[in-house]
Amino acid sequence: MKRLFGTDGVRGVANADLTPELSFALGRAAGAVLAQRTGKERPRLLIGRDTRASGPMLEAALAAGANSAGVDCDLAGVLPTPGVAYLTRAKGYDGGVVISASHNPVEDNGIKFFSAGGFKLSDDEEAAIERAVHEILKGNDDLARPTGAGVGTQRQAGDAAEEYIAFLTGQFPLDLSGLRIAVDCGNGAASRIAPEVLRRLGAEVTVYHAEPNGVNINVGCGSTHPAVICQAVKETGADLGFTYDGDADRMLAVDERGQLVDGDHILAILASDMMERGVLRNRKIAATPYSNLGLRLALEAIGASVVETAAGDRHVLEAMRKLDLVLGGEQSGHIILLERNTTGDGLLAGLALLDVLKRRRVPLSTLAGVMKRYPQILEAVRVADKEAFRGNQAIQEEVRAAEAAIGGRGRIFVRPSGTEPVIRVMAEGEDEAAVRAAVQRVVDVIRRELGDA
Repeated sequence: MKRLFGTDGVRGVANADLTPELSFALGRAAGAVLAQRTGKERPRLLIGRDTRASGPMLEAALAAGANSAGVDCDLAGVLPTPGVAYLTRAKGYDGGVVISASHNPVEDNGIKFFSAGGFKLSDDEEAAIERAVHEILKGNDDLARPTGAGVGTQRQAGDAAEEYIAFLTGQFPLDLSGLRIAVDCGNGAASRIAPEVLRRLGAEVTVYHAEPNGVNINVGCGSTHPAVICQAVKETGADLGFTYDGDADRMLAVDERGQLVDGDHILAILASDMMERGVLRNRKIAATPYSNLGLRLALEAIGASVVETAAGDRHVLEAMRKLDLVLGGEQSGHIILLERNTTGDGLLAGLALLDVLKRRRVPLSTLAGVMKRYPQILEAVRVADKEAFRGNQAIQEEVRAAEAAIGGRGRIFVRPSGTEPVIRVMAEGEDEAAVRAAVQRVVDVIRRELGDA
């Protein structure tokens, strides 16, 4: 059977790969696993979604599946992924679900699960759900099917967005009066919440792309198109800007000059501040192989270090929990502040950045100076079969040759995406021309060997 779960839940083209039937089976399987794990007769599940048109369809099917297993579902409506994680933990739910494909195109959607503690499920828990789903889809459904009063119910989860807003505004002692902030909400789940949080804290906010219509999420806006917020900051004369992806678990910032401050820079700024205050536990942060060489060197300069994890924020989180770390993230803008929330939280990360900025009383460009960015090239190659990558000798040989050609501190990293039909090729080093040439030679051989989707 084809594996369902990738690095961030189950994803696919909505109503083609990720169908209502599959969503129902996932809800039913997850509900049964949840009931077994908790030992409760009536487990409670919180369900949130982003602004995609396919969201309500998949939500209805998933909730029905969970109800059929005797699980009660509270529907939070449109809510950022970290909001679902927070409320699952804070309100005592037995699990949480987010229906979102994050930064992916609007035709995609996804389903990801959280445990009662607000953490993403373990590999074993996902495997148990996946086995049950395959049996359901084959017609071998022997899971419990209660009747009468045993059938699960559905209800609205109150004003979940307001509860998440209250959580965010209480995290830092911030007075943003006099600060002008430009915000690109990506027509996603941050559209209502991000501007409201910043305004309640006193900022003057100029808002872009906060009118979701079901089909405009991530379209020419948000964290996958950071040039938009860079230009907006320049045009408005804002002190800084933020841009979020579709489910607001990632954020990129822009300084007062309109220059991008990516996840690596944000990690360097927060780590430096935590080191100075003596709260960077174990003097380490967790980051993925995609993080820039400059991040590692910046942390070395302040007496700290980077623990490298596999790609994907779930792997960053696993390392943080195992090694007792408080800060981790990805260059893409997933920033995990583990003492405050259990997953990447773009809105929370923005507030943490503002907290440093206000205490230091310097512009964001000055804070970002803690890290020098080294030349880094990343290409995503769409292929016909990404699973054929690992056993391909020609590609492996070309990767080794390309890395040798970069030389010095250079490196190359190649892996299949966990969420898209692409192979990602990243290289970095001190000579940009050499790095670019190394990436191109690997991209060419991948296209030749695996085909172009």
